Amino acid sequence: MGEVLSQSEIDNLLAALSTGELDVDQMQESKEKQVKNYDFKRPAKFSKEHLRTLEIIYEHYGRLLSTNLPVYLRKNIQVSVASSEAVTFSEFTNALSNPVILGVVNFQPLGGTVILELATNLGFAILDRMLGGSGVPLEKSRDFSEIELIIIERIMVVCMQLMREPWKNVADISPVMERIETNPQFAQVIAPGDMIAIVTLNVKIGDVEGFMNICLPYFTLEDVMDKLNTKYWFSTMQENDEENYEEYLEALIKRVEVPVKAVLGKSSVSVNDFINLQVGDIIRLDSRIDDELSVYVGNIRKFTALPGSSKDKYAARVTSVIREGE
Repeated sequence: MGEVLSQSEIDNLLAALSTGELDVDQMQESKEKQVKNYDFKRPAKFSKEHLRTLEIIYEHYGRLLSTNLPVYLRKNIQVSVASSEAVTFSEFTNALSNPVILGVVNFQPLGGTVILELATNLGFAILDRMLGGSGVPLEKSRDFSEIELIIIERIMVVCMQLMREPWKNVADISPVMERIETNPQFAQVIAPGDMIAIVTLNVKIGDVEGFMNICLPYFTLEDVMDKLNTKYWFSTMQENDEENYEEYLEALIKRVEVPVKAVLGKSSVSVNDFINLQVGDIIRLDSRIDDELSVYVGNIRKFTALPGSSKDKYAARVTSVIREGE
């Protein structure tokens, strides 16, 4: 919106025109058009709206990493989106160190590939944790052995599979890990001058902190670029919420497996007796034959039951439900 003149400024302008101090023709000639330079080497294929939508997708992805990776690493993990930008592929590869951890992912059914880059300090911390250590990276970086690459590839495959859900509102993808590269020269999946979007995630595994970069070429996302806007994103989420959000959650919960155990009783034996236990020996428990068993769901006592059998297998028949607080 243009600048609004006050009444006094309008009067002064009219007075200057009437006295000849200002010439209308000169004012029109002096008015120059603003010209913006366009860099043909770096075409603006990703708008701020596209980058913002990618950030929303990978914020969801970061939450999934934070809840799923601790199952494998047995360590607290925090993931957050640090930044997003559009650069050429050569700028991305020139900034990579050697060695580096690059997962080349086929983004089916979209054409082309996507690259997952994991910081080497995070890679060594994951290896140390997977092999029984405390999750401390090496002080000095070195090349990865074949066994170490196999372990890292398994974790990278888990990270790759977690992308399905965040991308569901844009495209139903089925990513496939093609290979793991440690040399940037062997990961030239697109032309150096092609534009890519990079979403940077800040990953913290215990006390070790590093970055994970997701390289998304324009060629790969070209077919779904119209869907990479927040208006489409939120409208799709609202439709899904109104239609079957509750049913979707209920279906997910019903498929969750929980451990259930029925405890016959407890007993204390000496280490010597325990070492010399043989088949047929009897261990005396602290419960009677006609006592009800305690049935645990996870670590919570939820039912009482009586022991029995069903089709030649041991079984327990539930006799009562223990409510919360009982």
